[in-house]
Amino acid sequence: MKKVVLLLAAVSFVFTSMADGPEFQQAMGKTLAGYADCKTIEDFQGLANKFERIVNAEKAEWLPLYYHAHCYIIMSFMEQSDMVKKDEYLDVAEISVNKMIEMVPDESEVYALQAFMLTARLVVDPMTRGQEYSILSGQATGTSLGLNPGNPRAKYLNISNEMGTAQFFGSDVSKYCVQAKELLENWDDFKPASPIHPAWGKDQVEEIVESCK
Repeated sequence: MKKVVLLLAAVSFVFTSMADGPEFQQAMGKTLAGYADCKTIEDFQGLANKFERIVNAEKAEWLPLYYHAHCYIIMSFMEQSDMVKKDEYLDVAEISVNKMIEMVPDESEVYALQAFMLTARLVVDPMTRGQEYSILSGQATGTSLGLNPGNPRAKYLNISNEMGTAQFFGSDVSKYCVQAKELLENWDDFKPASPIHPAWGKDQVEEIVESCK
């Protein structure tokens, strides 16, 4: 549950006034603001539905699909015990992720989100999925970093996944602590492409750094 709370706390986005912007940006800005009010699976379901309406209205845009998938990934983490429901949420997220890969195959953020989704798949049943999904998540993270070596979300996911694997096998994690501290120190150097582009992850890196103390 602690990880779920951290995930919710980590969903922070940079906003500016959309009053004079295009209709799409206004709709996205207003809907993104809804993250601040989401506390339950039902809340995130409602937010995902709003993003889905934008998806249907703006078929050439990938960002509504991104946040639609992101909501469902969080819902999977929030589901306490029902493994079937966890996977069902991720099935919906995967459809949106795959659509984004077709639309913008060179977008680093899409593969970072794919890595996040694959990590969520692993968490559903780590004992049987650990090896397969850690590899798949690592591949998606590698693709994301290959497209944009500075992507902080891809860096965070890479550190988190590698650290989790090391902890599972009882290995030393000190090098990942160093990497997390460096990532945190340089986090604000990365500027999102726009106010509605992904900017989450800093709080999660802060938690890794704190856990290393």
